[in-house]
Amino acid sequence: MSDIKKVVLAYSGGLDTSVILKWLQETFHCEVIAFAADLGQGKELEGIREKAIATGAGNVYVEDLREEFVKDFIFPMFRANAVYEGCYLLGTSIARPLIAKKQIEIAEKEGADAVSHGSTGKGNDQVRFELSYLSLNPGIKIVAPWRDERWKLTSRNALIDYAEKHGIPVSVTTEKPYSSDRNLLHISFEGGVLEDPWVEPQEDMFVMSVSPEKAPDRPVYIEMDFRSGDPVSVDGEELSPALLLERLNALGGENGIGRMDIVENRYVGMKSRGVYETPGGTILHIAHRAIESLTLDREVMHFKDGIMPKYSELVYNGYWFAPEREILQKAVDETQKNVTGSVRLKLYKGSCSVVGRKSPYSLYREDFATFEQDTVYDQSDADGFIRLNALRLRVNSLCRRRGDGS
Repeated sequence: MSDIKKVVLAYSGGLDTSVILKWLQETFHCEVIAFAADLGQGKELEGIREKAIATGAGNVYVEDLREEFVKDFIFPMFRANAVYEGCYLLGTSIARPLIAKKQIEIAEKEGADAVSHGSTGKGNDQVRFELSYLSLNPGIKIVAPWRDERWKLTSRNALIDYAEKHGIPVSVTTEKPYSSDRNLLHISFEGGVLEDPWVEPQEDMFVMSVSPEKAPDRPVYIEMDFRSGDPVSVDGEELSPALLLERLNALGGENGIGRMDIVENRYVGMKSRGVYETPGGTILHIAHRAIESLTLDREVMHFKDGIMPKYSELVYNGYWFAPEREILQKAVDETQKNVTGSVRLKLYKGSCSVVGRKSPYSLYREDFATFEQDTVYDQSDADGFIRLNALRLRVNSLCRRRGDGS
């Protein structure tokens, strides 16, 4: 690793990566290229180019990836209805492969021989970044400072002291009670006061949503249109993927939707408490399930539900570019050809309820499902159906009765 000449750093402008930028220069005497991905952080990116240059970056890339992020990463994941451990909509997990992909592209463009990130040795992100790097460029060198024996900055105070010593322009205090990460899909909070899973998050922590108690007293109704599994419009207005998710975030946030407080199992082996806001993603997930309920065959739907935990686990653990995830994606996308139609939703004080759905490809037939008199379903057909499906249960019961002498 001592022969590194140029490294591309995934740079957020925060304390950790600002310090890492300088540390890479001091440790390897190499040029550092700073790369910041605009995934919807908003004001967090203001002045980031100037900050990186002031810290010593040889070049700075700030790329607007919002549309690609939603279209090519979030939407495919939501077509799979991916939810990790029953709760988490994977807002941080799905951002890492795109950042890594762009880092590798910039490394090739700049002739860099290494990439670097600011993830710690305890977290999932180190795995997500590095599995993606090596999937895309198996020969790339990776510098992970938090796992490097030369890295001595193992506390927040040490990082702040290093920044002050080197004149690194960071705006941070020792009193911040948690860390956060934001993109178009969500914002996450962890660490600090949140490490105690018994402590309730303070209301002033939340960014994307009002509390359900402070949400409007009247429900808001919206309609979403889907085409081949992807949302294309809200209330009749067609929007690009990123703008559509922004609209859902605003609607969900105003109505207190999408907050989640969970203890999850990290890939590296420990449990972690995280608090998330995913207003638009929560609405999208519920709406997509609703349109699928009309348009998917029963066994296809059950097949999808069966592979969803594996798909979600692959995304969470960092295997976005792995062949098994790509195979699952092809299967998922095959199911989505007729997932087209409209869903009406009711947003009210933290809840998102489906109140209507329709599709030109609907498999729902009122003449079959009705409880009123019909001419298309012979109820006596159920006799044989039930007896055939009960046969193995009857045989099992007979065997047990013989065994206990009854």
